[in-house]
Amino acid sequence: MDEIEGTPRLTAFPRIDDYGFISDCEVTALIAPSGAIEWMCLPRMDSPSVFAAILDRSAGSFRFAPADFVVPTDRRYIPGTMVMETSWRSGEGWATVRDVLLVGPWRHQKPGRSAHRRTPTDYDAEHILLRTVHCETGQIQFGLDCQPAFDYGRHRARWEYLGSYHLAQAGADGTDLQLTLSTDMRLGLEGTHAVARTLLKKGDTRFCALAWGSRDAPRDVAEAEERLLRTIHHWRHWLAGGRFPDHPWTAELTRSALTLKGLTFAPTGAVAAAATTSLPETPGGERNWDYRYSWIRDSAFALWGLYTLGFTWEANDFFSYILDLTEEARDMQIVYGIGGETDLAEQTLPHLRGYDNAGPVRIGNEAYRQRQHDVWGAALDAVYLYGRHQDQIDARAWPLLGRAVKSALTYWREPDHGIWEVRGQPRHFTSSKVMCWVAADRGARLARIHQDFARAHRWQQAADEIHADICAHAVDSRGVFTQYYGSTSLDASTLLIPLVRFLPPEDERVRNTVLAIAEELTEDGLVLRYRVDETDDGFAGEEGAFTICSFWLVSALSEVGEKKKAKQLCEKLLGYASPLGLYAEEIDPRTGRHWGNYPQAFTHLALINAVMHVIQDEQTLLRQALGGESIAPRLDDASLTRGYIHR
Repeated sequence: MDEIEGTPRLTAFPRIDDYGFISDCEVTALIAPSGAIEWMCLPRMDSPSVFAAILDRSAGSFRFAPADFVVPTDRRYIPGTMVMETSWRSGEGWATVRDVLLVGPWRHQKPGRSAHRRTPTDYDAEHILLRTVHCETGQIQFGLDCQPAFDYGRHRARWEYLGSYHLAQAGADGTDLQLTLSTDMRLGLEGTHAVARTLLKKGDTRFCALAWGSRDAPRDVAEAEERLLRTIHHWRHWLAGGRFPDHPWTAELTRSALTLKGLTFAPTGAVAAAATTSLPETPGGERNWDYRYSWIRDSAFALWGLYTLGFTWEANDFFSYILDLTEEARDMQIVYGIGGETDLAEQTLPHLRGYDNAGPVRIGNEAYRQRQHDVWGAALDAVYLYGRHQDQIDARAWPLLGRAVKSALTYWREPDHGIWEVRGQPRHFTSSKVMCWVAADRGARLARIHQDFARAHRWQQAADEIHADICAHAVDSRGVFTQYYGSTSLDASTLLIPLVRFLPPEDERVRNTVLAIAEELTEDGLVLRYRVDETDDGFAGEEGAFTICSFWLVSALSEVGEKKKAKQLCEKLLGYASPLGLYAEEIDPRTGRHWGNYPQAFTHLALINAVMHVIQDEQTLLRQALGGESIAPRLDDASLTRGYIHR
């Protein structure tokens, strides 16, 4: 059921936050509660889809579930992994399904379709989706229905047997992608569908596997279970390399870490903003964007989160991806493809109706053409964080450092489209000016470390000039930082002011800003980016509360000493998590439903930041209660640089 203007209506689409998410760090998939995979792009997470029922019920899906039931009894992740487990009950029968994108030992001898630029690990994606079912008790009628629809549903599948009823291949005119379906169930090929059904009895196990690479899929249950267990071991081994506090919220931190790893494109180290495109920010809305790309402005937040949890390799890989993009470029884009692509031309797909009829469906993202002045500060903060954690600066980073500071100092006086990538009139957005200050400030610090004192002095003078200009023009009569110069409107991006250390948290203007946002820019305690009736963003309609902004508020409240409020809000936000611990971009404060692309990488990064702020506050109180005894390492305040969001 869904609601439009208070009238209940039926919808064929699951809630966005009811989807499960799996990944092999090259491909991602979303699994509906019905047991159908309704979003999967091949051969990369930003490629055209083969299953896209989440955007149009006729655009392809792959169901592996009981024949007569669509509502599972329970769904969960196998702890410490990206393996989905679903329990089904049908009459007296109980069955458990496990869904996984297989990861196995490194096997390549030469670069292939997904050539690695980052140092390969001992494990690699096998380019195989594996689904197994085990009947626990009784008996249950079970079915398989695989209906690919290539290139966002524009090309229908054509199936053919490969020598037996247990092996079939699908292709389509207009694409060179071939899918091979292997199963121990007997397949029927019915038009665009590959279909199977069987009666499972207690103790029976069946499998199916969809392959699109050079590796053969499992051909029997024993091999399927062995490769499944190997993937479980891989994820747990990876997670064991992190550092997590002994705290009740560790489960939220580990699921966020696994989600971020799942959104990382292993060959380049890029972190995709989300797994999907065009999931709407409001029911039936037009604010539908493609987030399967990597935003430079999120780099500092990503590095902070990954370093904080001990995942140094992933943080360094993402930093190297940024260097690769900017090493030869004259100017820095705000967003790139996960393979480093610079042309992200936006287009609509009118043949797709959109999630619950919310169109248009877009691929590409026109924001890559915009000038957004915060990008240079984000890049410099990333260099600064990398330098602090590596105790050195990569020689390749120095040209990036110089170009970024030069660009910030060239353009900081000009208006831009701001951190939210509005498509209305450019403004002198406060957060953009603050990030230009970050560029100059971090550049000066790094230059001093490099003993380039003349440049450090020049950049510090520029930072001081930007700082004074912001304080003179971005503060209203109440002593609150506003959205842009001359405005009285609030903007959640000003919560970054204490987090990037533009001003100390005890500054009255900082406290006024944080408390004003908490009181005036919230709906049921959840933070909006801005009031849409006060901001010319180029679009009509409302939007929900941006989850990352609410987590920013947790961190900002902690910074200004409102530690009780910070913990209360953090507890509330953690309660809004999906049943599987995931977050989309927005939350409707009235219903708790998630909206926007899913899962959202930088919402999970902001969660890490907020949770670690609250845990640090608790540790401080406990130390004080114990008479100053140290019970755990403190967070490095100087590295508390927080991330950013995009459209």
